[in-house]
Amino acid sequence: MKTVYDFTVKDRKGNEVSLSQYQGKVLLIVNTATGCGFTPHYEPLEEMYRDLKDRGFEILDFPCNQFANQAPGSDDEIHEFCTLKFGTEFPQFAKIDVNGDTADPLFAYLATEKPFEGFGKGLKAAGLKKFSDMNNKRYGEKAYIRWNFTKFLIGREGNVVARFEPTTDMEEVRKAVEAAL
Repeated sequence: MKTVYDFTVKDRKGNEVSLSQYQGKVLLIVNTATGCGFTPHYEPLEEMYRDLKDRGFEILDFPCNQFANQAPGSDDEIHEFCTLKFGTEFPQFAKIDVNGDTADPLFAYLATEKPFEGFGKGLKAAGLKKFSDMNNKRYGEKAYIRWNFTKFLIGREGNVVARFEPTTDMEEVRKAVEAAL
């Protein structure tokens, strides 16, 4: 049975990184962007990371520019923005695609394990659905991720436990992470 530990990704400098190095840890894998309405999620993510990393928790950050060009900078520019504005210390990897024929295999796997079930209720969810539908029309069945700051919770065995859309309250995400720890 395949797990996230079977995947290799690239770090910000282009070096191959096997996710097997995170074996036994609880992971939150996130596709991010620096110019998104959800960019403030970096703050509670970093707070969660600082509070829980000593208990075997890691956040893996994958910038993506496929949603309204909200992550246009280079890997170094994105990293500088995140560390200066939000003080992020969790690992940030090379910018990737999460949808279409060029989708990173890790994200295709994650989204296949926990498919999109909607953005929830409310005005924010309805508005995001409209933008998401327009943006993702070009990817068809390979529209794995619907927007920036989609989060996947991975248990200590490397299996996908939960998927959180960007509209999910960060307190709910944190509670799920703490339960997995």
